[in-house]
Amino acid sequence: MLTRLGLVTAVACLAACPALAEQYLVHTQAEYSEIARQVEAGDEIILANGEWRDFDLVITGMGREDAPIVLKAQEPGQVILTGLSSLRLGGEYVTVSGLVFRDGFSPRGEVVSFRVSKHNQASHSRVTQVVIDGFSKPDRYESDYWVGIYGHDNWLDRNFLANKTNKGVTLAVRLDTEESRENDHRIEYNYFGPRAVLGSNGGETLRIGTSHYSMFNSNTVVAYNVFDRTGGEVEIISSKSGGNVFRGNVFRAARGTLTLRHGDNNVVEGNVFLGEGADYTGGIRVINRGQTVRGNYMEGLRGEAFSSALAIMNGVPNSPVNRYVEVEGARIENNTIVDSRRVAFNVGADEERSAAPSSSTFKNNVLSGLEGESFLEVYGDISGIAMAGNQVGKGGVAAALAELNPSLPELVRGENGLLYPADPELSGVGAPRDLRVIGLDEVGPGWYPKPGAATEFGSSGKVIEVEAGQGALAQAVMAAEPGDVLKLAAGEYMVERTLPLTTTLSIIGAGADETVVMFARPSLVELREGGNLRLAGLTIDGARAPDSVGNSVIRTGVYPIQSNLRVELDEIAVRNLDVNKSFSVLTLGKSTLADRVSIKNSAFQNISGTIVSAAAETEDYGQYNVEYLDISNNAFANVGGPIASIYRGGRDESTFGPNVTITGNALTNVGLAPTNGTGGSVNLHGVQIAAIEGNAVSGSAPFRVVHTVGTPKTRIADNTFAATGEFILEELVFDGEHRAVLSGNEFADGGDK
Repeated sequence: MLTRLGLVTAVACLAACPALAEQYLVHTQAEYSEIARQVEAGDEIILANGEWRDFDLVITGMGREDAPIVLKAQEPGQVILTGLSSLRLGGEYVTVSGLVFRDGFSPRGEVVSFRVSKHNQASHSRVTQVVIDGFSKPDRYESDYWVGIYGHDNWLDRNFLANKTNKGVTLAVRLDTEESRENDHRIEYNYFGPRAVLGSNGGETLRIGTSHYSMFNSNTVVAYNVFDRTGGEVEIISSKSGGNVFRGNVFRAARGTLTLRHGDNNVVEGNVFLGEGADYTGGIRVINRGQTVRGNYMEGLRGEAFSSALAIMNGVPNSPVNRYVEVEGARIENNTIVDSRRVAFNVGADEERSAAPSSSTFKNNVLSGLEGESFLEVYGDISGIAMAGNQVGKGGVAAALAELNPSLPELVRGENGLLYPADPELSGVGAPRDLRVIGLDEVGPGWYPKPGAATEFGSSGKVIEVEAGQGALAQAVMAAEPGDVLKLAAGEYMVERTLPLTTTLSIIGAGADETVVMFARPSLVELREGGNLRLAGLTIDGARAPDSVGNSVIRTGVYPIQSNLRVELDEIAVRNLDVNKSFSVLTLGKSTLADRVSIKNSAFQNISGTIVSAAAETEDYGQYNVEYLDISNNAFANVGGPIASIYRGGRDESTFGPNVTITGNALTNVGLAPTNGTGGSVNLHGVQIAAIEGNAVSGSAPFRVVHTVGTPKTRIADNTFAATGEFILEELVFDGEHRAVLSGNEFADGGDK
């Protein structure tokens, strides 16, 4: 039943006067639909507290600046939209506030859309204090936007958007209709929370425009937002239009850069980038004409190349709109870059991207890198960049920038916590002294908590003792809570069922010689949504497993996993995985991504399959299954497949990984099974960073490394080989010798590489 909360009081009014505004409290979707058809300027619809499931929420009408149409929660944060739900706004002067989208996903291409249809786009409308938390499609590679802004003069402020796990931009400003261009939208004081590595292109947090419409101005202002641990891909913000302003935003441990990808005459000013030493944290990437980058502060950034603290790119001569327009007329002034890995000029220079920056200035910047590392790098012609007044501190300087000799005096912290030259004569150099660092408490709705760190292994503080016996381990796993540790006593544990894991769990034995786990199913553990596993101090024996297709000690399930997972194996033994021709240890299936897999100080013998199989994404879309893989100080004997099979295909350059470390291992009779189609004891295809060092290899298949796009860095060094073939090295895109760095490798026949 509809509840009328009240009428706006009015003095004497003639019949010609506009209708009086009303408030309606609605409890059901049917009630909402009835009222939504008749709302007028000044009316308020209030959704009752509780769960609204599978709600196709549409609000449209003609409000006024002094009397908007309002849709709001009865209490902010107490109206939860779940299941297959979405929100669409149309008309003019419509305001929506206080809603939470959680525990579901949109059946549409957007969760919140500033249009009802192509012909009914919102203008002068506002979405404020709305939460979208983990409202992702189940398949990580099924794409959608969380927020799509159309129309003009719209305002998105003080919202919470975090934990998007599927492909697609978190927030997109669309310019695909004439009325959506030169739109004057404002995106302010929002909290953009953690976005895990996607392992594919399409993981931007914010995009304004597309290459197709990049010749138009958007005139969108993005100001005083916080981007916290946003790391979907190499572009945090992708500006693909002109006339945009990015001001006063704070980036915390955010992987990637604010990228001026397409479009001209954008302004990036007064932003703060705090990398906190995290991998691939970057600052600003400059492409196109008339860009202004001034008064920004960057500290603790560890990215290079496309994710450098500052990357000024080479362009394509007469570039089509979807490639790289050359940098022309850029003004890069009064920025501070300290404790950061790289400032790079002419990034991406190659046969296609041969147009160097021109008519540009680079002045009054404070620049300081990492002691003993290259810092200011040049990859092409920089004669088109006029330099003046820059102050350089630590880090190596390219010969082409010899005029920028390190001479920067002491830096001290200002009241805002940022570093500035102590010398008062340098007060006009670097970022402004009054630069304001927006805090977490200033963005998003105050009533919804910001997320903390991910649950770590052992973080609950609870250690559960488990005695040996049939069914004991399975029962303990099913009862475990996030961060728990199962401590197994000495003895044999027989597991009769595959253990589904949906939490972060450690299983620790009394030692590999004392605690033995056997299993009677094709797999011991199936990783599902939320599952992270650490095994230590035990033996896994596959002698009682059945002869089934696709046997694997640990595997992901048949359904996609939204969240990224972690697997750690330390001081364990794995043996007798030879009941069939392809029995693996860890298999990562399609639509899954492991943030980190670590295998250390362990022994593997009589394995017919692969130790780590992360090669399910074979469609060559740039997707892959593991971000970091570390295999160190292990012994592998009689392993039919490779100890690592990693595949990342395609030509896309928008991702960071995979990153692989294989060091200090002993390999004996590895990779020689007829079923090993890779032909290698190590098989790395499309890996971006690889270190294969200090391994002793005997009677095994060779190492196989295939480079694809980007600037892969492979180092194969100080390994010894006996009765093992030479490396198989291929370049699929790069026209030249293989780019792997080989040094100190010794072969038993006396050769070395």
